[in-house]
Amino acid sequence: MKIIKIGLIVLAFMFFAGSSHAAELTPAKGDTFPDITLSMTEKASEKEYLGLSGKGSFRISQIKAELLILEIFSMYCPYCQKEAPIVNELYQLINKREDLKNKIRIIGVGAGNNPFEVDIFRNQYNIQFPLFSDESYSVHKSVGEVRTPYFFVIKKTGDKKNTIIYSKVGSIQDPKQFLDMISEESGLK
Repeated sequence: MKIIKIGLIVLAFMFFAGSSHAAELTPAKGDTFPDITLSMTEKASEKEYLGLSGKGSFRISQIKAELLILEIFSMYCPYCQKEAPIVNELYQLINKREDLKNKIRIIGVGAGNNPFEVDIFRNQYNIQFPLFSDESYSVHKSVGEVRTPYFFVIKKTGDKKNTIIYSKVGSIQDPKQFLDMISEESGLK
């Protein structure tokens, strides 16, 4: 019995030690967000929404927006599933606001999810904004192997610098308050 308890303590220590290490690598508010590369969407409506064209891949700095909300999610994450209707409501709120609908974009990146799993999540929760697969965890690793759901709000400037104005794990809570907060923080309001 003592061996099992010691083993559990060691596992817990490794988990929390790994979490703090990952937290150290996670881009925080005020940091520059890495200019990650994603595979180009096949959907014309998503390309139009993001202001992109062509095939292959693109960098997030190419997305036509002043603010980019990026959610790291997983199809298998129950918290992400619970958060999906809240993020959908945020998307709708942005699109109803004439002063913001052409300035803010939302994307989701499925950590460890293949395209089939991302499509299941999209269809199950009626996600209207673009979702991308990160089957190899390359994006997830570049942002410090964060827990899900994790939200980054990135202010994009003309010099292609992606400055983080929000970086947190968990729910955004109230979509209207969240939108007001990031609009104020970014200077869009």
